[in-house]
Amino acid sequence: MKTKWGYRITMEVLLLIVIVVLAIALPKVIRNVRKRRYFASDEFQAHRAAIGSVVAEHNEVAQYAAEIRRSGIFQVGASTAGAQAHLASFQNTSHYNYRRDRNVANHQAPNVHNCSLQVVRNASVDPLKYVMKYFNIKAEEADLANVESLGDDIARLEGAIANLRQREASIANSINPPAFILKYFGDEFMAQVGVELSPIWVPYPVYVFEYVSAGGNSSQRATVTFDAKTIDALIDLLSQKIRWKKSAAGQRSLMTTRLRNYIKTRDNHACRYCSVSVAAEPHLLLEVDHILPVSKGGLSTPDNLQTLCWRCNRTKSNKVSFA
Repeated sequence: MKTKWGYRITMEVLLLIVIVVLAIALPKVIRNVRKRRYFASDEFQAHRAAIGSVVAEHNEVAQYAAEIRRSGIFQVGASTAGAQAHLASFQNTSHYNYRRDRNVANHQAPNVHNCSLQVVRNASVDPLKYVMKYFNIKAEEADLANVESLGDDIARLEGAIANLRQREASIANSINPPAFILKYFGDEFMAQVGVELSPIWVPYPVYVFEYVSAGGNSSQRATVTFDAKTIDALIDLLSQKIRWKKSAAGQRSLMTTRLRNYIKTRDNHACRYCSVSVAAEPHLLLEVDHILPVSKGGLSTPDNLQTLCWRCNRTKSNKVSFA
């Protein structure tokens, strides 16, 4: 056989090409046929009907996670160094533009502080000190409360997302589909069951110290991510500074991961409203709630904190309770 380019293809080569194409395509075709048969089977339909209530609760938790994401304020502090940068335009008129624009400083992002190389290196060694200094987080009661609130929002969202993953694993285990279904069609399997997979992720605040040379030929940066561990460390640092100032704010408990775990243990990992516990519902989502809300003057002290399940906490919202 002769192609339009004038090359000859022997029947052996053509047969080899066909075999390779079939070897690649055939398994996918077979998997799709098997998948359709499985989802249409009486066995799968029976499993799906049996766990309807479990799936419904999963979807409610997913909606709750979305509410936390929408209502939370996942930011504290900002750099003011480039606050007016948007009022000017910048243009590199150098004849060596192709070399000098390899690294361009970001002067307009509130979470990026453009600075000297020495500041970048210092921030990588002592990150919290430099975040406080350059992103306007002060050792004052208001900023401590803001950081604690940020930590609480992140802890609640982390807990909800982890809970969803546990529930999804439990649903898959209870149905126990063929291995190839979870390997190749995991998302479709969840959709067939009725599970609403949440695209929610935790928006950890990220603070960047960035150095860009005048010519743009070199740059270095130090990045500080405010995950739960970093937030707890910042809360401790702010508290120490406030105590040193002999402020009353430093004499109270701190809303950290350690305190949340203590409250849950104290309350035997059970909801103080409806009494449901992890012992009865292994995938129960528990949260730590302020009895008198912070917005109404409540403090993060053990006597003002209680363990609630996500349903009761969702219902309570921001109402004052004296449970």
